[in-house]
Amino acid sequence: MHILLACAKLMNDVMPSRHVADTMQPRFKRNADMIAAELARYSVDELQHILGTNRAIAVENHLRYRDFGIEATRRPAAFLYDGMVFKKLMFENFSDDDLAYANSRLTICSFLYGMLRPLDLINPYRLEGNVELPCTGGKTMFEYWRPLLTDTLIEAVKASGGTLVNLASAEMKGLFDWKRVMKETHVVTPSFKVLKNGKERNVTIYAKMCRGEMARYILKNHVNDPAGLAGFEYEGFRLHDPDTFTFLVQ
Repeated sequence: MHILLACAKLMNDVMPSRHVADTMQPRFKRNADMIAAELARYSVDELQHILGTNRAIAVENHLRYRDFGIEATRRPAAFLYDGMVFKKLMFENFSDDDLAYANSRLTICSFLYGMLRPLDLINPYRLEGNVELPCTGGKTMFEYWRPLLTDTLIEAVKASGGTLVNLASAEMKGLFDWKRVMKETHVVTPSFKVLKNGKERNVTIYAKMCRGEMARYILKNHVNDPAGLAGFEYEGFRLHDPDTFTFLVQ
């Protein structure tokens, strides 16, 4: 099975405390460099408008894009992203063999880098999917990446047995021709819901925690069949509907 995750907005700029071997260059590094060079030309005010952030985040990313070519700022993607999904994945506790396995079985979506493996070296950044730039022909990041990423994702899934466990946020499907992905691979999209007053509810923070924990469970246990997801439990979440892969907690 192959796992699809979304990138995180939060970044951990600190170098990993452990040595990480066998790092590599992102598949779409040239594209990312082109986009970053475009963003580096904008002022803080312009970048704040483009990214839709507050000024502090705009200042931080103005500096990031200005220094984008500095190799010393690059980290493996698995250790740079610092959102809740990645906190629960706990890559710092993976052995070298675990990381090598994850590198072949996990894809991280990125609006700047397109598709990433855990050991791809990347720079800290901030970018949103609705951003339109002259260097992408005025297309949004979704529109720009879609024809470039679809075949690459399908090939990665087929190389991992043909099943894609989609643990990414819903918007990330826009980076791909999702109808083709659904047609050419077996897609499983687990959901994590809280039962309250007789109704199933989505709670974003719990969903993010469960996505990270499930990705860790799959990678650590080398789960190769969707049926193996039935053994996943976390903080009371258990499989409720095996047909839709809905996990529920009361």
